[in-house]
Amino acid sequence: MTLLYFIIAISVLVVIHEYGHFWVARRCGVKVLRFSVGFGKPLWSFTDKQGTEFSVAPIPLGGYVKMLDEREAPVPDHLLDQAFNRKSPAARIAIASAGPLANFVFAFLAYWLLSVSGTTGLAPVVGQVDEGSLAGDAGIRRGDEIISINGDAVNTWQEVSWALVGFIGEDAAVDIGLMSASGGQRQVTVQVSDWLAHEDIPDPLAGLGVEPRQPELPADVGDVLDGGAAARAGLLAGDRVLQVNGQAIADWYQWVSVVRAAPGEPLSLTVLRKGQELTLSLTPERKTLEDGTVTGFVGASVVVPEYPADWLRTTHAGLFQGIGIGAQKTWDYIAFTLESLWKMLLGDVSVKNLSGPITIAKVAGASASGGLESFIGFLALLSVSLGVLNLLPVPMLDGGHILFCLAEIARGKPLPERVQVVAVQFGLFLLLSLMLVAFYNDISRL
Repeated sequence: MTLLYFIIAISVLVVIHEYGHFWVARRCGVKVLRFSVGFGKPLWSFTDKQGTEFSVAPIPLGGYVKMLDEREAPVPDHLLDQAFNRKSPAARIAIASAGPLANFVFAFLAYWLLSVSGTTGLAPVVGQVDEGSLAGDAGIRRGDEIISINGDAVNTWQEVSWALVGFIGEDAAVDIGLMSASGGQRQVTVQVSDWLAHEDIPDPLAGLGVEPRQPELPADVGDVLDGGAAARAGLLAGDRVLQVNGQAIADWYQWVSVVRAAPGEPLSLTVLRKGQELTLSLTPERKTLEDGTVTGFVGASVVVPEYPADWLRTTHAGLFQGIGIGAQKTWDYIAFTLESLWKMLLGDVSVKNLSGPITIAKVAGASASGGLESFIGFLALLSVSLGVLNLLPVPMLDGGHILFCLAEIARGKPLPERVQVVAVQFGLFLLLSLMLVAFYNDISRL
């Protein structure tokens, strides 16, 4: 299912991006030879009345629009006026820009739709505060609700996280507005320095030292991984762990703590199954974390409880109000993506944050399991990232084509062919290098 959601996500965004190029190219009088979703030998294709081949190929990592161009193949005299390279620099800039702009339009429409249909999030009430953490030292306490970050109101944990990610890699004072369980309001200041700059996957809440409030979580087993330690021991979905080695288990957190502390050690379990108590023997597998710590792992998930209705915040926007929200969110994510790339170049954010198709697939699967709202939000965010990255002034990308056209306008003639070839070779090297880093990051997270 993860692979399926990845293919759906990539295919949707590729079609949107390439359709932007296709739509503007035709209106600029350029003949489009092929519109391909995916790479490789086509699995399916058809040709329309204007001679454009539409195809679906087996490698779902992108797509392309191939246009008539004298630089790629000879063009018959009667079609020269439809060649891409014969169009004005302004027309070529419009065609190159259309793909990323289509991604931004999709993101805007997605955020507009989500805001109008209503979004639901968890109220930002603190459940736990780590001792000695930034939050603990600043005076944030269990039961406090976060109501603002640097003066901007926040209503859900998602909004809190979004407000905090802008401080990653920075030295800053973060003013956090709080409301206690009794209703009193106060403000605390958290001083961050080079915050989370070298974390592989920065987590603003963990970096702050807070955990969201959670409902009671009994040690009830949800899914059981085939072939895992839990399955071999005979644990089934629906079992409730009552005791381990004679010690009573109060909740899922205690059960997880016991398992993690016992890698490779046999444990005697007392479980409740359909009203009857059973005794099972379980030996957690050994799992080595990135920092070298060895922990126990059994391959069983928790039964996720429903949150109480008063813990949730739902917001609805009107049709016209949603337009402003959609535009603002799209712009905010564009600015955030550019800022993150800049911080990465400066070394303020680790390059280990670069992600490739494996991470995208995992996030696509996780967002899809969270429902249609979550999946659409993920598509919108990924669409913004795709649009921004393609506008970077790197040869081989849309931004590189735009840069060549701007240089042609400034010079009054195209750049020398040798310069363009070297630039394209450099762009290809840079993109391959980034892809290798992203793939390495993906694999190291497995």
